[in-house]
Formats: sequence, structure tokens, C-alpha cells
Amino acid sequence: MSFTTKLALLTAAALMIASCGGPGSFETEGLIAPSKICAVTPGDVGQAEPLDPIDEGNGCRIPNPWRVRAVGNVALTQPATVNCGIAEPLNDWLQDKVQPAAQRTFGESVVGIDVAASYSCRPRNNQSGAKMSEHGFGNAIDISAFILESGRKIRVEQGWVGSTDERSFLRAARSQACGDFSTVLGPGSDSHHRDHFHLDLQERRSGSSFCG
Repeated sequence: MSFTTKLALLTAAALMIASCGGPGSFETEGLIAPSKICAVTPGDVGQAEPLDPIDEGNGCRIPNPWRVRAVGNVALTQPATVNCGIAEPLNDWLQDKVQPAAQRTFGESVVGIDVAASYSCRPRNNQSGAKMSEHGFGNAIDISAFILESGRKIRVEQGWVGSTDERSFLRAARSQACGDFSTVLGPGSDSHHRDHFHLDLQERRSGSSFCG
């Protein structure tokens, strides 16, 4: 095998490793992991089942993971793997903010949400060398659409610039998430969040929140 061929193979392998977001591709120093203790058990506010603790040995871990299929009367289009702390604020936001906004705007309730992401061991925005995403703690959930009783789907990316009622509903849902979550991102925050709402419970040392 020639030197040029060996170099090409090594380069390809390095690119594959980097793209997988494996150990060493993100920083974990300074991050604060969620507490093991949760005030509300996910199964008490929806359909959920506990999982065995997750620890990938590189900072990504959930000591108290749950697979959530529904929160209150809102179904998840795919099960979300999250830490137990997500259930209460997600339920509060959906029941106390999203549902009233849907009733005011559409005259019907939200019965489902499209989950774009939950637990994922990766750096923020999949950028190599960045700090670990809160998804690596199971401390975040991404929502790309809301499904109404009629079957109408309000997609974040299209609805954000869509009809008047869709724009109104999505802006209300996003702005009112700021009280329940410490980080709220979506269209306009950056190119990575143009098609979904990112909600997380990052614990900052300053105690501050970020709603971008």
C-alpha cells in the first residue's frame, strides 16, 4: 500500500470519528449535571417508564433516565429519553401555556407533539470541540411540530412564517416556555434551530435563563 493511500485512509477514519461525536469531540468541564432527585415522577404526569442508568464514560450520562411516550393528554410522536426532571416543566408548559394558546387561536386542543430529539451524546449544535449539549444529560427536548385534535399539524419551521394563526400560536408557545425552561431556542436564534423549539433545563452558575 502506497504512502498516499495510507494517508487517505487515515484521513477518512479521522473524519468518521469526528462526525460521530465520540469521546473527546466536546468539552464537559464546567457543565453542571442535573440532580438525581426529581420532584415529580414522569409516570405521574404521563405515560413513561424508567430505564437503566446511562453512562457513556465521556460526560454523557443520565442517572435517572425515563422513556416518555405522553405528557398529560399530549402524545409524543416518538418516545423521548430524558432525565426525570424534564417531565414536570414540560407538562406545566403544555397544559398551562400551550393548550390555552391553542384554544384561543384554533378553538381546539393540542393532542400530540413531534419530538425531533431527546437524549443524544453530542456537542452543542453538533460542532466538534464545543461544550456538550444538554441533550447529553437527557436534559433537553426538541419539538418540531404540534398536532391539533382535527389532525392539523403546526410545523415550527413553516408555521413561524406561515398563516396569521400559526405565527401567533407558535410565538405564544415559545415565549411562554421561558418560565418553565432555562433555555428556549427556535427560529431566529441561529440556523441550527430554524425548524424546532429547543427546550432545556441547563443549570447555569449565575442562575440565569436564556430565551433566544
